[in-house]
Amino acid sequence: MEDKILQWFITLSPVLQGLIATLFTYSVTVLGACLVFFFKDFNKTALVVMMGFSAGIMIAASFWSLLAPAIELLDVSGKNSYMTVAFSFLAGGLFVNGSDLLLSAIGIGKKIGKPSLKRSILLAGAVTMHNIPEGLSVGVAFGSVAMGLDQTSIISACMLALGIGIQNFPEGLCVALPLRKEGYSRGKAFFIGQASGIVEPIAGVLGVIAALSMKSFLPVALSFSAGAMIAVVCSELIPEAFNGKKILPSIGVLMGFCVMMVLDVALG
Repeated sequence: MEDKILQWFITLSPVLQGLIATLFTYSVTVLGACLVFFFKDFNKTALVVMMGFSAGIMIAASFWSLLAPAIELLDVSGKNSYMTVAFSFLAGGLFVNGSDLLLSAIGIGKKIGKPSLKRSILLAGAVTMHNIPEGLSVGVAFGSVAMGLDQTSIISACMLALGIGIQNFPEGLCVALPLRKEGYSRGKAFFIGQASGIVEPIAGVLGVIAALSMKSFLPVALSFSAGAMIAVVCSELIPEAFNGKKILPSIGVLMGFCVMMVLDVALG
């Protein structure tokens, strides 16, 4: 059954593949936000482990699914792989950090109310901005597969989408739940939580189109996406996960890294 689904998926156009993959990652965000209908609070221990697990997945995916293919592509072309990858990686990280600064500056100028509510709204905006490079990375991965590049397989691209999808679950929860605690209705908190992920399918399609249009742009796009994902881990997941206990989130990071590494290396 799984083979038939994979064969059917392979026959689709790369744009449709990228769209389906990012619709999957968005649907996991929706599932995370759905928990607001059942809980007004969530077990903090479980949450920090989930966030640590997500961080480990994203760190592993950044290397095996994005940076490694980018370096191999540039090596084959005979170009300076390390400098191109390094600068593109830094640009991706600066994009995310710049987005954070912009959102904070906008938030400072507005009287949202309680500091905790302001933080919740800024978090929703930050998660939305971070989902753009995540969607782009999935789209670029499927675009590179469509171009017949040996360094990237359909399984590897699917594993990247799976990894991003898994880390989207606590993201949807972490956006919706604080809003619910601040007095938002369950429906409104859910709507904002799931809406933070709707940009991923849009960015995914744009990533596929960009990859198909500009082959030489692929290593830059892959490295940029890796830098953006690492910046998301450092600015959002790690600080939240390690805010209290350190052992449990550390175990979560190690488990997430190992799971993504095994999936990507064994199946990619």
